Amino acid sequence: MKQKALWINQIKGLCICLVVVYHSVITFYPHLSGFHHPWSETLAKCWVYFNLYLAPFRMPVFFFISGFLIRRYIDDVSWRDGFNKRIWAIFYVLMLWGILQWLALSEINLWLAPERDLSGASNAAYAGNTNEFLHGMLTASTSLWYLYALVVYFIFCKVTHRFKAPTLVALALLSIAINFLPTPWWGMNSVLRNVIYYALGAWYGTALMAWMKNFNLRRYWLPLALAAVFAVVTWFARTPLFLSLLSIFIIMKLFYAVGRRIEPQEAGVLNVIGSNTIAIYTTHRILVEIISLATLHYLTATNDSAAVELGLILVYPFLALGLCVLAGLVARRLSRAAFGDVLFTPPSRTFANA
Repeated sequence: MKQKALWINQIKGLCICLVVVYHSVITFYPHLSGFHHPWSETLAKCWVYFNLYLAPFRMPVFFFISGFLIRRYIDDVSWRDGFNKRIWAIFYVLMLWGILQWLALSEINLWLAPERDLSGASNAAYAGNTNEFLHGMLTASTSLWYLYALVVYFIFCKVTHRFKAPTLVALALLSIAINFLPTPWWGMNSVLRNVIYYALGAWYGTALMAWMKNFNLRRYWLPLALAAVFAVVTWFARTPLFLSLLSIFIIMKLFYAVGRRIEPQEAGVLNVIGSNTIAIYTTHRILVEIISLATLHYLTATNDSAAVELGLILVYPFLALGLCVLAGLVARRLSRAAFGDVLFTPPSRTFANA
């Protein structure tokens, strides 16, 4: 990997960590009850709200980077090569891991929480039959909706790349409107809300990167502060677009500035994680389900001290994150060593490169 790209890879590592934390929080804290320590419930609510406040700093940045990294495929690469490398490769992983998640989560819940009623869960991973699963996958109602979005976004941006400016305005309006007029499917809402960030990276990423690198924070601190106030106010008005755009700028400026002072290393933690985002993204949801159900059962069935309960509630997302990252890295290594990486790469590509 080129040294100059390591700081971008580190941002990818941060984003996938935030995704894992998000799923670890929503599958654990809302299901807690019967607290023993007086601070436990307050701390659990803090994690839930903190997770909510991280939303503008999670997927928008992830999608901007994803769009920026494929920008040459939009303008310079043929549809045939783009299909093989940017559509089929991702669609294969989406369907494979969609099926694996469905089968795994069904068995996990039968094993650890047989009393749990999942009939109302609008997620393909909790589908009761094949038709429900396919409907969930088609409507992006899946924990893998990020991969769904990557396929749709690439096709959309390649088709409309000759009309960048008017299309971008329309996408901005769509991103705002979907907060007030959502579709019936939560995953599709996320897909429609975030397409503007991918398009920005794919169409204007090079120019925006150059502008970000040359932006003088000390000279323009007042306009930046005013922009931050405006972004926060509109976020509270159910319009996260401007705060998300600001978060993209802040995170990229921060990582770029740190990277200029402290040379990024290929063996660095965030870089390693950023190099394996697909493996961590696809595998973590299964492990999160096991960890959350097992931990909830432990807290319910045991009478440990209130201090132990409080400590577990305090550090749970970090424990889940560490385990999920480790499992994803191990899964990728095993996939390459034992299966020709067929768990994360289409067989045709694997055989072609063998």
